[in-house]
Amino acid sequence: MRYPQFYEMYRDAIRNTWTVEEVDFAPDVQDLALKLGPAEKHLVQRLVAFFATGDSIVANNLVLNLYRHINAPEARMYLSRQLFEEALHVQFYLTLLDAYLPDPAERARAFAAVENIPSIRAKAEFCFRWIDSIHALERLETPADRRRFLLNLACFAACIEGLFFFAAFAYVYYLRSRGLLHGLASGTNWVFRDESAHMAFAMAVLKTAREEEPTLCDAAWAADVDRMLDEAVAVEYAFAEDVLSGGMAGLSLKDMREYLDYVADQRRVQLGLKAKTGAKNPFPFMDLQDVQELTNFFERRVSAYQVGVEGEVAFDEAF
Repeated sequence: MRYPQFYEMYRDAIRNTWTVEEVDFAPDVQDLALKLGPAEKHLVQRLVAFFATGDSIVANNLVLNLYRHINAPEARMYLSRQLFEEALHVQFYLTLLDAYLPDPAERARAFAAVENIPSIRAKAEFCFRWIDSIHALERLETPADRRRFLLNLACFAACIEGLFFFAAFAYVYYLRSRGLLHGLASGTNWVFRDESAHMAFAMAVLKTAREEEPTLCDAAWAADVDRMLDEAVAVEYAFAEDVLSGGMAGLSLKDMREYLDYVADQRRVQLGLKAKTGAKNPFPFMDLQDVQELTNFFERRVSAYQVGVEGEVAFDEAF
């Protein structure tokens, strides 16, 4: 086995399996009816519209580009599992749509967000531009081809999964910090864990490619990644202007911009680049984002369970 780390990532993913049926949206429906004001409802509507299309875009890139060119068997095992998880996320968001938007016309408008909501259309166009940039590549024959592929992978990991979705998670956890939409937050804990693992895998593939062919990620490639992240932050900030247009106590545009710069700097470091802005995380509620071991006071169960028990189990050992 040439890349055992990818096989271990696959095994870890198998052990951490969850189902959408375990998420209870009943409290959320009550919150939407009784507790959310116009500004919060606008935020939720925009989030739902983004979620309706976001993971489908990710799954398309996974199938059309990544699986085609990342051909180590261990890596493809992980990618196959990742595709299952993306399908699970799509199911989660479809179930969310059914719960939040019972009216078919409202659901149709959410699915049409890419065409009808400029801030979401801009994010989709950013994604499609990078996905389509290597769609015609049948094989990565030249260093230039491989460099283009690694740019696509960097965009996928750092910008789409690592920035757009992390910003969406921040809105969800902000609502959670106010005691709202616990079902959405509970399911997002699992999605967050999955997306973090997906990003870690993509970063590991990038690191492996750089080690095997160091000339691919030269100064010009790094400059392209830096510009890509700047553009992603600008696109996501425009979405924040839309989402927060009604005003939101404890969630200002200034803080959201700092959070986006902070996340972008984290992605730069993961990609082997230097942090650019030095921004700090302005949201204390994001300290709760990786709740893999503890049950929150409003959750009914731990979201970090693992499926299956491996090895021998004995209860006669001295502690």
